[in-house]
Amino acid sequence: MEYVQERVTTLHALRDHRPDAPTDRAAVVVPMTEREYGTLAAERVLTALETVDPSRVIVPLRAPPDRAPAFADWLDGFDLSVETLWCDGPRLSALLADAGLNGSRGKGRDVWLGLGRALDAEYVVVHDADTRTYSPSFVNRLLFPLAHGHTFSKGYYARVEDGALYGRLFRLFFRPLLRALARNRDRDVLAYLESFRYALAGEFAATTDLIERLRLQRGWGLEVGTLGEAFAHAGFEDSAQVDLGRYEHDHRSVDGPTGLADMSEAVGAATLRVVAEHGVEIDYSSLPDRYREEAERLIRGYGADAAFNGLEYDRDGERAQVDRYAEALAEPGADTRLPAWREASISPAAVADAARTDLAAVREGGASRGQVDPEGAIDP
Repeated sequence: MEYVQERVTTLHALRDHRPDAPTDRAAVVVPMTEREYGTLAAERVLTALETVDPSRVIVPLRAPPDRAPAFADWLDGFDLSVETLWCDGPRLSALLADAGLNGSRGKGRDVWLGLGRALDAEYVVVHDADTRTYSPSFVNRLLFPLAHGHTFSKGYYARVEDGALYGRLFRLFFRPLLRALARNRDRDVLAYLESFRYALAGEFAATTDLIERLRLQRGWGLEVGTLGEAFAHAGFEDSAQVDLGRYEHDHRSVDGPTGLADMSEAVGAATLRVVAEHGVEIDYSSLPDRYREEAERLIRGYGADAAFNGLEYDRDGERAQVDRYAEALAEPGADTRLPAWREASISPAAVADAARTDLAAVREGGASRGQVDPEGAIDP
């Protein structure tokens, strides 16, 4: 047990306590894909939210037309005010395309759509639905700093499961990358990012005033990109992180579709874009070598920590991951971030209307059951 303060306010779970928080003035955004349908983890999350009783729950849903109706029916069965925001319908795609916002799909795009719908609340909480150890206290803990003067709150937790250390993309990619970028540089943005004990956690909360200012990454760079936006609009003074305690969820393989290697490309691009925007000069030619050196230093520490706690530790496997992640260190491509809602050319109401109409159509077995191409046209 420790109580060290970082440069951002750090609230520790020193005992099993659920602090008072304004849950009745908060909307909870829980992005889901078709793989969460009926799972024990998702059911546990939603059942726990029934006891939290937030003002509403918004579920941005990524699912094909033949799966969306049953998913929405399942969500309607919980004792919650749930808005199922189906993100893959043709009318919503056409609305985004007409505004020049359709682009690539991913978790960040889904969350952005959900955040727009949450702007009528005072506070917004965002978290995933694959948590096997979900507790109602998570929402209270994330909201607590907001009720005490902060505008942004991030969750953290130790990824120790099955007798081993996890959180691999954070430990082996993000943290050594920051240290490589920080060599001989003194930039607040680097210190801010390194202040967060689990920067890639998907759990955060913010005031709606801050939410409507955030530009979001479309895909796996969502978490880092959100921290970059929080640095710009909240800074050290108005940011906090809270210990969520025991937290277990699904693990990804390193390779393969949606594996950690693919995620490292998005996380790396988002990180490099954030720090460059705030004045960090990046020498891309030497960055992979500097990253590997910093990763090797951390691997020695992880190995000692694992041995100290009687955990398994595969040094060679961790080094192989570092080599794989180093391939992601390249100058970011085109900036495809979604705009802050206060600057968007569409309204959350228009999003809700399109998504609601799309969902109603597939529930009734209408034309929307066809496949939707990236421009929003229907292919029956």
